[in-house]
Amino acid sequence: MTALRIVPGDFDDTRVVALLAGHFAAMRSTAPEESCHVMPLDAMREADLDFFAAWDGEDLAGVGAVKRLDEGHGEIKSMHTAAAFRRRRVGQAILDHLLSHAAALGLSRLSLETGASDFFVAARALYARNGFSNCAPFGPYKSDPNSVFMTRCV
Repeated sequence: MTALRIVPGDFDDTRVVALLAGHFAAMRSTAPEESCHVMPLDAMREADLDFFAAWDGEDLAGVGAVKRLDEGHGEIKSMHTAAAFRRRRVGQAILDHLLSHAAALGLSRLSLETGASDFFVAARALYARNGFSNCAPFGPYKSDPNSVFMTRCV
């Protein structure tokens, strides 16, 4: 793997669309619909968020976004690493970029919702290693046994 290049993502790039479609399908397979909070592409296009794509040359390695919830609070959305790039620190690189971006936006807190099932063990471990801790539901979320909510100061 060459050095990753993390740049604003292009929702019209077919590689980005395909990776997000795979992410959406994977998330939908892990919980009932009412417990699945993945943001579909059309909603991402319209949301107040900053979306990034990580590239290894011409290969899309992963994606992630920061959605502003209010003046000081943001949410990580759609963090996903392409299967061929898992266990190669792509998720860490994207998370580092999102944390830096959130700080540059002046956000003081960054939160996220992820799954509670075994499918999400690696994701929860990544977030915990980076200072995220469990918290109560935030923003529009409600308590849900299929969700884990995490937050940290930026």
